[in-house]
Amino acid sequence: VSVNGRRPAQFRTAEDKLHITRMLDELGFDFIEGGFAGSNEKDNEYFREIRKLPLKRAVVCAFGMTPRKGIHPGEDTGLQALVAAGTHACTVVGKTWDLHVLEVLRVSLEENLAMIRDSVSWLRSQGKRVLYDAELFFDGFAANPEYALQTVLGAQAAGAEIIVCCDTNGGSLPERIAATLERIKPHLQIPFGIHCHNDCDVAVANSMRAVDCGAIQVQGTINGIGERCGNADLLSVAANLGLKQGRTVLGGRGLQRLTELSRYVYELANMNFRSNQPFVGSSAFAHKGGMHVHAVNRVAHSYEHIDPTLVGNERRILVSELSGRSNIIAKTTKFKLDHDSELMKRILDRVVMLENDGWQFEAAEASFDLLVKKLAGSYEPKFQRIHYRVNVETAGQDQPLTEATVKLRIDGDGPLRHEVAEGDGPVNALDNALRKALLPTYPNLAAMHLVDYKVRVIDSAEGTAAAAPFVSSIGEGSRGGRP
Repeated sequence: VSVNGRRPAQFRTAEDKLHITRMLDELGFDFIEGGFAGSNEKDNEYFREIRKLPLKRAVVCAFGMTPRKGIHPGEDTGLQALVAAGTHACTVVGKTWDLHVLEVLRVSLEENLAMIRDSVSWLRSQGKRVLYDAELFFDGFAANPEYALQTVLGAQAAGAEIIVCCDTNGGSLPERIAATLERIKPHLQIPFGIHCHNDCDVAVANSMRAVDCGAIQVQGTINGIGERCGNADLLSVAANLGLKQGRTVLGGRGLQRLTELSRYVYELANMNFRSNQPFVGSSAFAHKGGMHVHAVNRVAHSYEHIDPTLVGNERRILVSELSGRSNIIAKTTKFKLDHDSELMKRILDRVVMLENDGWQFEAAEASFDLLVKKLAGSYEPKFQRIHYRVNVETAGQDQPLTEATVKLRIDGDGPLRHEVAEGDGPVNALDNALRKALLPTYPNLAAMHLVDYKVRVIDSAEGTAAAAPFVSSIGEGSRGGRP
């Protein structure tokens, strides 16, 4: 698993990477590629600090490559940085494809073989375990099988612990992966692994096929994050190997925390969750069609390929214009409405009507809850909005000045609050004014923060005159709700 070793995500600090390293170790990952040794100060700081971290299982690797043309490994700054990183293991990448050797590196084929052998041999002499990554292996083998094989055999002879065959361009299909690995297996005396990119959307399938061929290590990233189309998603690989094939992965533990790990990495990388991500996405076990929900309520596995709790995920019942009464009943169980059939029909009819007007309830559970309470007659507003106004003006300044005024009454017959606040735009100004008005009565609002929001025009034919734009927001608070 790579923690920003090859640009899979932009973590803000070395501390972020240390946090992820701790969690990966807890979940049973074997090797963690922590960074590109000597390439930047953040990675250098990571390697300094990781030495102080007591890991239970994982081995941290520093990433580097064969030396520059005409430079002895002991004098190459890149390889020196690998040793200086202080990790027990190193991942070294070398050229396999003769095209790259001749046209990119601009060295002879024999010089490249010597660079591979000398790099691995020198690192071994420095007491390092060496994982050799054969870059562009499958493309190289297709172009010149004999030379591609010589490169990995050179690394093997020099003392590499494992040969990792890389589909660097991500252009191979599973059949090509299998056929190539079967041809080189008889020549290898050490284990081999697989490293796939996802440019054809088959990185996970390619990795699985490689394991079927005997690969003992799968390289990839959490959530498949990586340059271009990404890398093999190790979460899907681990879940498939462990749950579908019954193999022991992550040291026999960790599968039930895959969803937690996925979201933790997204948060630290400051990236949005991918809702349709297999196994761990919020939609992976979400059911919308009424027929599906009716069946799942009776027999859970009728529309689920695994129990979602096996990967730490959960079943979700969505409501939309495709919903039936089964969806509504499932979503309103917590309100104890005693399956009032007439009320269920009113709720469903209201959802269908609003969705036809452009509303969406699939990711707006709090909005749906409010709808149910209003139709059931149990809604009790916490405050009454009397008036609000937002003013945006330049006033000769470089940046626009935004001011919001709100007037509301607390708890029906409570005190009248009239507040004014400025902000960085209309949303921020309204948020600040509302907080000033509500915090004295509802101090728990201080723990709730807006994470993201978007505005979507419903009727695009009307352009800027389109009525009633749809606004969705995601907030985090003491209950982790979605207002």
